Amino acid sequence: MMTNTVESIEEKSAPRFPELPDQLEKDLVQIFKLLSDETRLRILLYLAREGELHVTALCERLGQSQPAVSHHLALLRVAGLIEARRDGKHNFYSVRQNHFHRVVTELFDTLSDPHTDEFRFDDFVVSQDQA
Repeated sequence: MMTNTVESIEEKSAPRFPELPDQLEKDLVQIFKLLSDETRLRILLYLAREGELHVTALCERLGQSQPAVSHHLALLRVAGLIEARRDGKHNFYSVRQNHFHRVVTELFDTLSDPHTDEFRFDDFVVSQDQA
């Protein structure tokens, strides 16, 4: 009996999505889960734009209570995306850029074509500027 194992030329030539290292996959899942929440994404954007903010300033910008904002900050801190610095009565928060850059760089290193510094998802192309 003959089985059909014919693949189209397009299927054969299409690059397969490479397998990610386990830790990178876990880091990406955690980051994207956290960033899927609007409040946490806005917190990271405010911190990235302004460098460092204390909880009260974030509460004012977000229009949310201190316990709610503190909960989101705790999740981001445990994930390693932000760090806290105590100054008097205030905790100041900032983005841990090294952690985020490490994960993104590792993703690019795993997925990109070494000749072009880009990776593709069908017609969508992501490229890394080597500035």
